[in-house]
Amino acid sequence: MSINSIENVTRYSNELDKMFEQKSAVGFFADNALATKFVGAKSVIIPDIEFEGLSDYDRDAGFTRGAINVANTSYTMKMDRARSLQIDREDMDETGVANLAGKILGEYVRTKVVPECDAYVLSKLSSLAVSRSNTIKGDTNKPFEALCNLINEVQAAVGYDEELVAFIDSYMFAALQNSSEISKMITVSEFKQGEVNLKVKSLNGVALIPVVAERMKTAYTFESGTHGGFKPANDCAETYMLVCPKSGAHLVKKTENMRIFTPEQNIDADAYKFDYRIYYDVFVKKSGLDAVWAWVSPEINVTNVSEDVTVTSGNIAEELSVTANSEGELTYQWYACNNKTKSGAVKIAGATSSTYELDQELADGEYYYFVRIFADGLASTDSAVIKVTVL
Repeated sequence: MSINSIENVTRYSNELDKMFEQKSAVGFFADNALATKFVGAKSVIIPDIEFEGLSDYDRDAGFTRGAINVANTSYTMKMDRARSLQIDREDMDETGVANLAGKILGEYVRTKVVPECDAYVLSKLSSLAVSRSNTIKGDTNKPFEALCNLINEVQAAVGYDEELVAFIDSYMFAALQNSSEISKMITVSEFKQGEVNLKVKSLNGVALIPVVAERMKTAYTFESGTHGGFKPANDCAETYMLVCPKSGAHLVKKTENMRIFTPEQNIDADAYKFDYRIYYDVFVKKSGLDAVWAWVSPEINVTNVSEDVTVTSGNIAEELSVTANSEGELTYQWYACNNKTKSGAVKIAGATSSTYELDQELADGEYYYFVRIFADGLASTDSAVIKVTVL
């Protein structure tokens, strides 16, 4: 069987690449990277063209000479991510290996690769807007007004003939659709992403792209090692909305290689082995830095949280507390979890204030708690985990 043939490797790579472009909220940014040139293992050149304005025509001297400045800017790529997947020989028969492998790899791209890439790209664009003070202060009760303000800011920078896109947090998107101001103004239009024409909702020609809240943060930590994956950074904010030109960012993927090994070639296990690698980053040209605008959540500052405590069984009279401040209205939700890493976190019913009184019936053992603090009911941050030892 030729599972390791060049034809199969190419076919898998091409199909996964197509799935990435179609499923990713930011996949269309890859269409903007056609004019790039790779110059090294970690760098790519993207041209940035600048012109001089018109000048008066002189009847004696004629035309005033103007230069065309082509700045071939070199950008360094950061995200080099990979994973090796194995499918045991006994889990498939010889005739079904290609079909099952395609399903598994496709599901991996859909559930792991696409969410991470979306999170990285949107966080980088959001942090760019924040760093250049290209942000607005909106009212969560008036999402339509905030969206219009963002669109106006971008159009003031690029004009009215540029195609714009608006990435919207899923909770804010729901609020937006329930707004009486926008309900009659939303239309359905075609949106080209890769080789596919999608149907998306739009407002005055601006494509509205809803994105799940977990991919709309200003910063993430991208893990390595056995589990990998990504999670919001401790000091991140929620990105409610992000507006930019459709051509305003370049998503560059240098490698998306597949290596396939049969059980006979796999020295580690009696299994088919699939090595997947994607090397990517997103860049904004210098001329477009002020065309990316965002509405981010108010900052939540946790100023104090209870220390770890030891209490006596049968005589528990301890109250955990947190102190925080923000420009937004704060609400709270306490959680119980399994350890300091917050694994197995479960909401504690009714624990929705800045303090939490421990259950007096706790048996001997170790217990872990933290509180999630919300600003305006949307953006959130977690306190440190509090360890409670009952003796």
